Amino acid sequence: MSARLAPNALSENVRMALETLRVNKLRSSLTILGVVIGVATVMAMAAIVQGIRDQIVAKIEVAGPTTFYVLKKFSQTPLNPDNLPKDVRIRPDLSEAEAERIRRLPEIGYASLWAQTLSRIEAGAVRSQGMAIFGADDGFTRIQGGELVEGRWFTRSELVAGSPVAVLQEETARRLFGQEQLLGRMVQIGGRPLVVIGLWEEPGNIFAPPGQAVGAIVPYRFMDRSYPIDRTNALFIPVKPRAGVRVADAQSATEMTLREARHLRPGDGNTFDLVTQDQILDTFNNITGVFFLVMIVLSGVALLVGGIGVMAIMTVSVTSRTREIGVRKALGATRRDILVQFLVESATLTGIGGAIGIVVGLAFGRIASLALDIDAPVPIALTMVAVVVSVGIGIVFGMVPAQRAARLDPIEALRYE
Repeated sequence: MSARLAPNALSENVRMALETLRVNKLRSSLTILGVVIGVATVMAMAAIVQGIRDQIVAKIEVAGPTTFYVLKKFSQTPLNPDNLPKDVRIRPDLSEAEAERIRRLPEIGYASLWAQTLSRIEAGAVRSQGMAIFGADDGFTRIQGGELVEGRWFTRSELVAGSPVAVLQEETARRLFGQEQLLGRMVQIGGRPLVVIGLWEEPGNIFAPPGQAVGAIVPYRFMDRSYPIDRTNALFIPVKPRAGVRVADAQSATEMTLREARHLRPGDGNTFDLVTQDQILDTFNNITGVFFLVMIVLSGVALLVGGIGVMAIMTVSVTSRTREIGVRKALGATRRDILVQFLVESATLTGIGGAIGIVVGLAFGRIASLALDIDAPVPIALTMVAVVVSVGIGIVFGMVPAQRAARLDPIEALRYE
């Protein structure tokens, strides 16, 4: 009989808990606010971090697992070009000649010097926000993937001369100019006039920060003479081994060639860095892992405050309902019944806060993902964890006031005024 009545007793306790929350709206709202903030923060950050990570992984897959990069200095965070450490300052900048030497190696299928800067694209009265502009060559899609949907890539003479021509990223171009005919049109990039010769459809970009759209690709030599380039952080040589060549062998050949070109002796350290896709992903995971840990700690503080609030409101609730507890005990309620009643109330309180926090967090995560132009999935596993944690907080922090209520002497409780 008692097993059949258990669900009814639970539903009755939940109903009583909701009624208590309805009667004390302001007090209950302030109490669950901490839970809402904590859970919402975790959910929003989880959605954003997972979305960015998925995007980066997808972009790495576009470039291919064998692609690696030569950089002046590989750093987890961009270095200040105006205040470089001495060991970086003495390193030579990468050059076209070095990229050419690497490209001629029998182990290498592709190598070229690329650069990146941030500029606006303008055409008449239309003006974009700051976008990533690449200085590269006609092998751009071998590293970045995608395809040319209209027009053409640069000719050899345009690359050698550094001609003022540009291939625009299709989505960016359509967002700016609609369905107008763009080929042959004059645009300004960073105040410099260029002729549009093609439209490129982008699958992803490993070096562009999430949310920073690629605007255009121009010949490297045009970028070199027309725009300021951060030669420490934004100048690099992407390298693809020839088919059938192991990455380690291609890296070894590249390293030896660069050391020879820079006249480094056997005991000298490298004055350049070789970076693989795995290293880029590991760096990204380290950065986002620390960021996410900080968010978890901050969320934990908010949840702790919410838990303390739950304890406070349940203690006040026990005090204000002392006579009610006495009546229930006089009618046959056991200590266990009273304990369960108040634990259900506190769990309901934090459960509601957790549910609201999940909705708010996912909403903020969605808004942020739209603003950053990333696909942020719903973290299903974390959603379940958030529900369990929020209810668990109610049970843990509600235990003390619930035990106090359960231990009340029924005769003293009935005398309470």
